Amino acid sequence: MNLKLRFALLLTFFVAIVLIITSTAIFILDSGYRREDFFERLKKDGLEFHDIVAEIKAPGEAAIVMLKKALHSNTSYDEKLVIYDSTGAVLNKLPDTVHELMDNGMMKNIKNLKEWRQENENVQKVWLYIPETHYYVLSSGYDLPGLSKLNNLKIILASVCIGALLLTSVFSFAYVGEAVKPLTMLSNQMAFISEQNLTERVSEDGRYEEINEIARNFNEMLERLHKAFAVQKNFVQQASHELRTPLASMLAQTELALRKNLGEEEYREVLHSLKEDEQRLIELTNSLLLLSQYGQLNFQSDWPWLRIDELLYESISNIKKIYPDIAVTVFFVKQPESDQDCLIAGNDSLLKSVFTNLLKNAYNYSFDKKINIGIDMHQRHVEVHFDNRGVQLSHEEAEKIMGPFFRGENAAMTKGFGLGLSIVQRILTVHHGTITYTALYDDTNRFTVRLPKAEDHYII
Repeated sequence: MNLKLRFALLLTFFVAIVLIITSTAIFILDSGYRREDFFERLKKDGLEFHDIVAEIKAPGEAAIVMLKKALHSNTSYDEKLVIYDSTGAVLNKLPDTVHELMDNGMMKNIKNLKEWRQENENVQKVWLYIPETHYYVLSSGYDLPGLSKLNNLKIILASVCIGALLLTSVFSFAYVGEAVKPLTMLSNQMAFISEQNLTERVSEDGRYEEINEIARNFNEMLERLHKAFAVQKNFVQQASHELRTPLASMLAQTELALRKNLGEEEYREVLHSLKEDEQRLIELTNSLLLLSQYGQLNFQSDWPWLRIDELLYESISNIKKIYPDIAVTVFFVKQPESDQDCLIAGNDSLLKSVFTNLLKNAYNYSFDKKINIGIDMHQRHVEVHFDNRGVQLSHEEAEKIMGPFFRGENAAMTKGFGLGLSIVQRILTVHHGTITYTALYDDTNRFTVRLPKAEDHYII
């Protein structure tokens, strides 16, 4: 079922419910009013009949017949009027063919209630007790005009409901069709956009704020997709270029060695150069694989709790095996109140890779091969500052430094691929952490790693 048909049916259904409830209420209220009104008319006729009978002094007089006829001309359809004395005997009745008996139980009940109303198959009865004369009065009748009007009202209400539903269904389809027209136009525009024309944007309709919101969100999503595809395309191009460089160098050296008769020492130089290119190619391939792998990782709730200071010391120990002349100083900016303050939840090898990459960067781009690491404790997170003195990045370079294959001007004389910080950022993202760069005074570069404490991982 499409949205247009669903909305039209829902609107028709709700209108039908309202019409049925309204018509039913009108019929019930009118039926109750007719019933009570007819009871009051019967009561009035019964009291008038009692007054006439009570005023007659000589029952045999001809005036009795005239009074009865005058009263009978105003009575309702099939109305019966009966007067009983205190013993239950019939004194007068209208018409004369009425046969309504009253037993002692009924007399007692009517006397206590003063007025007793009955209804059976649309025949309504009113029993009255008159204390002044000790008479009992019965007035009964069938409200033929009232019931006929009530039946006509039922037919009118049913006809109105059916007609209103038909009109509602027609107008519902027309209204819903007009209402969803902007959505249909928006859908057609969306269907036209593909990966080949991500620069296209859907137009906004100023008449409908909700449609505008959908269009804006869709355009923003297209913008993000366009940027993501551009980054991916740029990444592929850069990766291809980086891979092509060592491969071309290896091929050129191999062809040169095959064309010439080289001596043993020259062959050694060629093989040594090929080995360097191969190592560079392996390092690049491993970095690309790591980027791909870390981009698909998610935070694991079963990761163990780790002491961040122990991770740092282990990373420093490993980096010293590669760079024996490195000088690293570790200190606490704010002393932890307990061992719990140093705990974070994470993957041991991934976090060591983060710290090792940052130590390697700090070493390669420093003037004096000295690195200061400050551990700063906060209420819900831990910050680790990596400080070294070296050429500082410009504002534009700082914004791009986390992108893959980006290298600043200070990296011109240093070998690398510009993938280390991208790997670091992706690992930290998996751990709900962040990394930022700050240029401090006295040519000091600072990279700050921020990680939530172990108990806060599940709140983020």
